Amino acid sequence: MRAVRLSVVTAAVTAAALTAVTGCTAKSDAKGDDGAVKVVAKDDSCEVSKKEFPAGHVELAVENRGTKVTEVYILYPDDRIVTERENIGPGTKATITAEVKAGEYEIACKPGMKGDGIRQKVTVSGGGAAVAKRSPEMDAAVAAYRQYVQAQADETLPKVKVFTDAVRAGDVEAAKKAYADSRIGWERTEPVAESFGDIDPKVDVREDGLEAGQDPAKDWTGWHRLEKALWQDKKIGEREKELAGILDRDLADWVKRVGKADITPTSMANGAKELLDEVATGKVTGEEERYSHTDLVDFKANVEGAQKSFELLKPVASKNDPKLVAELDKQFAALNTLLDKYRTDKSSYVFTSYDKVGQAERKELSDGVNALAEPLSKLAAAVVK
Repeated sequence: MRAVRLSVVTAAVTAAALTAVTGCTAKSDAKGDDGAVKVVAKDDSCEVSKKEFPAGHVELAVENRGTKVTEVYILYPDDRIVTERENIGPGTKATITAEVKAGEYEIACKPGMKGDGIRQKVTVSGGGAAVAKRSPEMDAAVAAYRQYVQAQADETLPKVKVFTDAVRAGDVEAAKKAYADSRIGWERTEPVAESFGDIDPKVDVREDGLEAGQDPAKDWTGWHRLEKALWQDKKIGEREKELAGILDRDLADWVKRVGKADITPTSMANGAKELLDEVATGKVTGEEERYSHTDLVDFKANVEGAQKSFELLKPVASKNDPKLVAELDKQFAALNTLLDKYRTDKSSYVFTSYDKVGQAERKELSDGVNALAEPLSKLAAAVVK
């Protein structure tokens, strides 16, 4: 689950994956003086330098002048996420490159990373000069990534059925054994999870990620609700059996949505970076799989999904920024080598239980993620140069 991503309405936003366009667009020419749309986030305001700008590759230059860590969003009118960036500390800046098509949107700053955010309405205008075709390499990358995501989704359903069948049978130990494996395909596709609409909060939300007013007994569904029943409550009741069926149906819906999802080169690049931010804030800390301690399985699958995005975008990025590509190759290799320390068989997804991983080792993992996330944040810009 993306860190603090609650739902399509109040989803935590990490300004990073503008999935609002079906075709690549020319770089926007209605920006701030330095070539970017400036966003100044404060504790009580969200200032945007342009309330109207043309569709295209848009660069957002975000500066947090407040005293709290903030998040920045671009949202559709119905609050679906267009792009996001989280964990922007006080006094720091962030640059986001993304694609956006014509329409009405809102830019929101979320001081303290809570609530619905302080919002500004913006208009993205269309026009022939603002739209251009993607390069063949970009089209190939998007097509290949969609095939990858579809394959992961298709392969997830039978693995989930093993898990949910065990839940329906009331077999706690069999369900525990099948749990982590059932999540691998989903975790690999999380770079573009926002493009699946409301599936994520249905299948992958944690209890503390529920929206205000939601009742955990009635409204909490998905893997983590069952995880808690299996490892903390150590029992399967009628509600858990019902939830197993709901999980099956929600994931079957996910499989159908992949072909219609908005996936772009920048959403692939930005989503990979944001996924690593989630790893740093959820997997490394042990928050994601707090009952089962299978965090390292998710961690590995997330890295694989992010790396797949990078590998498919590499032909484009290599032409524009070969040094960046070389650094990303290096850092992906280093992080994978580090993860291999926690499994005896590199072909297996049996990893050390995360409650057995000490603070020094967690710090090492966090450093490895951060070393990769920094250059990965530049991939989207390299793709659209």
